[in-house]
Amino acid sequence: MTDNSLPQDLEKGNSSHLQGNNGYSSTEFDQPQLQESTGNPITKITTSPNGDIIYLGNQSFHRHELVNAFAGDLNPGLHRQPFRPMGNPVPLGLSGFAVCCFVVSLVNLQTRGVENVKIIASCALFFGGVIEVIAGLWCLVIENTFAATALGSYGGFWMSYGALNIDAFGIVSSYKTQEEYTNALGLFLAAWFIFSFLMWLCTFKATWPFFILFFFLWTFILMLSIGYLENSTGCIKAGGALGILATFTAFYIILAGVVTNSNSYFTIPALPMPGAPTV
Repeated sequence: MTDNSLPQDLEKGNSSHLQGNNGYSSTEFDQPQLQESTGNPITKITTSPNGDIIYLGNQSFHRHELVNAFAGDLNPGLHRQPFRPMGNPVPLGLSGFAVCCFVVSLVNLQTRGVENVKIIASCALFFGGVIEVIAGLWCLVIENTFAATALGSYGGFWMSYGALNIDAFGIVSSYKTQEEYTNALGLFLAAWFIFSFLMWLCTFKATWPFFILFFFLWTFILMLSIGYLENSTGCIKAGGALGILATFTAFYIILAGVVTNSNSYFTIPALPMPGAPTV
């Protein structure tokens, strides 16, 4: 195949050139790398002899149409550039998460003697909650399912956590004892630990910042859950320390998502994980 003899079905996004190798180079992966709009897994990546056309399962794309996994847009796999000319909502949503996580973690560490976490209520409801959910919904528009799931879910987490710290909701006062409330809070956090761990499993073929962020995230929530269930100040402080690490990893990813050659003298490298597919 040459540059002036492209497959006729390229514009349709389908490929009928995968019956055999026929001079095409291909790479097999153990796990699905990309998914079609129908949800069928794609495990085979094939390129044309000149490398300009890439076949993902039965779809075909020009190389410049595809983007490697990049933490700045919270997309853990090889993916196509969205056709819609719009900005990247991920840094906005992740900023809401990072700021709330930073404040909560400092309180969990009892920084400067502060132990009352109610200061987070307004920030959790609006910045970590509403803004993050909006960013997550916008990720659906740009066809980024992972980011939409993560930002939308954690936006809901911060809104619910903010509600816990607002007396008008009457949630805390509804428990008979403080012990019952802390046990309930530990169970609440345990559910979010499971969710965060599952999201972390989706980052093994993404980038190192991506992987590290979700690793710190699920360990941060796990330690808080154990701390409240076992009434362990040490575990809660450990969770606070892990939350600080998650926060600064998130800040790094936020910078990666907004810094460009046009607004900065440097850009952030993607740092792909071992075995991550790249173009």
